[in-house]
Amino acid sequence: MQIDNQMSFTTVTITLFYFISSPIFGGPTLSQRLLDDQGKSTSKNLSHSYGIKVDSIARIIYNNGEEISGHILDQNPREILFLTIDQRQILIPQYVIKEIEWINPSQINNKGVIVSADPFATRYFLTTNGLPIKKGAHYMQWNLFGPNLQFEAGENFGIGVMTTWLGVPLIVTAKKSFRISEKVQGALGALVGSGTYLNPDFAFALPFGTISIGDRKSNMAISCGYGTVWSNGETKGSMIYSIAGMSKVSPKISLIFDSFISTNFSLIMPGIRWHQSNEKAMQFGFASLSNYGNTIPIPMIQWYRRL
Repeated sequence: MQIDNQMSFTTVTITLFYFISSPIFGGPTLSQRLLDDQGKSTSKNLSHSYGIKVDSIARIIYNNGEEISGHILDQNPREILFLTIDQRQILIPQYVIKEIEWINPSQINNKGVIVSADPFATRYFLTTNGLPIKKGAHYMQWNLFGPNLQFEAGENFGIGVMTTWLGVPLIVTAKKSFRISEKVQGALGALVGSGTYLNPDFAFALPFGTISIGDRKSNMAISCGYGTVWSNGETKGSMIYSIAGMSKVSPKISLIFDSFISTNFSLIMPGIRWHQSNEKAMQFGFASLSNYGNTIPIPMIQWYRRL
């Protein structure tokens, strides 16, 4: 079993290696250098004509989920005068706008395409990280086995409920996030569940701690906790570890990796998240469950929806 765990940690490390090249580890990205070098003339033109800078890029999200990126030239309570990326000026009524996001230069990839933050960046497949749910950004994760609802319940605090379609088990989650530095976050949380009506003598608890590095576009997290199970008058416990990460590589695609590792089993979950809009996404992959030398593939399909 020790050999299996060593192999699991090795597999996790190799799979996550590509995250090291992400901008979250510091240093100017190629997109930032391109912006500095190639955007100078654009910046001068915009500054001369409108008094704005090239890095003041705004993404306007309409009520119907569609998006447009460019520069806000002027606005009043009724409408916004907007300069699109292809230098067209349009008037946008305020009542059709749901949200305005400001784009950092680091969100422009090597091809000059804007890759904004992942709206579901706090969740991998099963585990979470140190990033808090944004205010009002509640969401639901539909799994093949059942739903998972997550709510922002205060500053840097989130609660959730997950279960199967039969309602067994029923799990309540809570997480308090805190900022360590600009791109390092921590979180303390717990999962508490019961067997409900089918197995009222069954219960478990998993308090955990998480350290993550990165932002809502690319991040990775290391978590550990101690899981305790009470069943039929017996109590059993085990340490559980997780290494996970995600990276949004294009406007529509994020690469996801998740894992669970304990003394009895390991669960490795690589996958892809397809962003259909800022409000919804589909995630799929194959999990590998290893237990006492046996490996079982498990298809993973999930749907994300903002509430």
